[in-house]
Amino acid sequence: MKFPNGPQIPAVLQMLRWVVNPISFMEDCAKSYGEIFSIRLDKNLPPIVIVSNPQAQQQILTNDTKELEAPGDLNQVFEPLLGKHSVITISGAEHQRQRQLLMPPFHGDRMRNYSQVITDVTQKVISQYPIGKSFNIRSATQAITLRVIMQAVFGLNEGTRAEKLQNFLRELLEKASSRLSVALVYFPALQRDFGPINFWGKQIRLQQEIDQLIYEEIRERREQPDSSRTDILSLLMAAKDEAGQSMTDKELRDELMTLLVAGHETTATALAWALYWIHKIPSVRQKLLQELDSLGDNPDPSTVFKLPYLNAVCSETLRIYPVAIFTFPRKVRTPISLGGYELEPGTVILGSIYLTHHQEDIYPEPKQFKPERFLERQFSAYEYLPFGGGARRCIGLAFAQLEMKLALAKILSSTELKLVNNGEVRPKRRGLVTGPDRPIEMVVMSQRQVKSPILQTSTV
Repeated sequence: MKFPNGPQIPAVLQMLRWVVNPISFMEDCAKSYGEIFSIRLDKNLPPIVIVSNPQAQQQILTNDTKELEAPGDLNQVFEPLLGKHSVITISGAEHQRQRQLLMPPFHGDRMRNYSQVITDVTQKVISQYPIGKSFNIRSATQAITLRVIMQAVFGLNEGTRAEKLQNFLRELLEKASSRLSVALVYFPALQRDFGPINFWGKQIRLQQEIDQLIYEEIRERREQPDSSRTDILSLLMAAKDEAGQSMTDKELRDELMTLLVAGHETTATALAWALYWIHKIPSVRQKLLQELDSLGDNPDPSTVFKLPYLNAVCSETLRIYPVAIFTFPRKVRTPISLGGYELEPGTVILGSIYLTHHQEDIYPEPKQFKPERFLERQFSAYEYLPFGGGARRCIGLAFAQLEMKLALAKILSSTELKLVNNGEVRPKRRGLVTGPDRPIEMVVMSQRQVKSPILQTSTV
């Protein structure tokens, strides 16, 4: 049997590289072993096969599950944060049911409700930063996306519960983004009380505080139903599956945590990267402002959403440093041939989004930020996959794209920003995803005057 080659260093050292800097580890492996290689993170378990070849990605992501097992049980690393009933941590019929219940709020007319929320929140947050004072742009984008998702998911704009929930979530995600937290996830033996340095216990207690607030909100909604509400929680509570069953409180909690975490942390990071690149490369900012300023009086969000260069900038941002660098894993059920290799049952396969996005034959000069590449050609769903692919593609894809484009348009149209330090910023592990390796400090130079107001209506 021909099995993909990989590094021969001890498994514990491979695990350390995986935890500390997975991108450099993957790049080194790709240089040495090609588009399909193997790594070993546990000496007692089989190696993991990493794939970046688009044809192999397609084979993995479109497999009918007779040969490959769905990743629900392989996503147990997310359980401490998202729960056992999250659409990310389940598989099979349960996953299909939950996905069908979750889909309606993110499609069609429902999306129109979010446009004004996004622009209003963005304007409110960005206007709080005084002229001449530097700030971490990711703190601003996180404030935007957290408030947006709180209003979209819970319909909560203000109040004690909303404020507590935002503060707890911010603290939990900050703790979860550290390398120590990642080590706790991958080394379960560390998930216990170590006395005065009981880091895991602090995370659990913080999670319990969040859970209490979520369950209180669910209980009040059940006691005082309001059919006029259009927030996602209300829609999910009213939704029924094919058997006429609604989600349980536990299922609701886990899906809400999934939406709160995945729905704001990832978009906040993508927005921060976009603002970094836009202001690092003057020609990109100039072209984008010209496009925004050419819209005329009172363009609606659908016009902004369809702007070609804005779309190219967002696409290139998600290509060069995708927030999620891997697809969800698959496990081989029956022997399978993949890219010239024969894989036996039990083998875990992981698609590398980052490496696929950096293939030189697909993206010439892949380390360069070039939005024009998305104007010059279209890429297949397996050459460009920042939201994953197949049955596990991100449910919130349309919402994330809408939020990213409208927030960028509002910020750039109303505020003139400048990078404090034009030095290079690289991606690093931030919890189970990636983020900038240092704070991206920006300063407000002035409030920008535009010829005509932007984003005044709420239709998409």
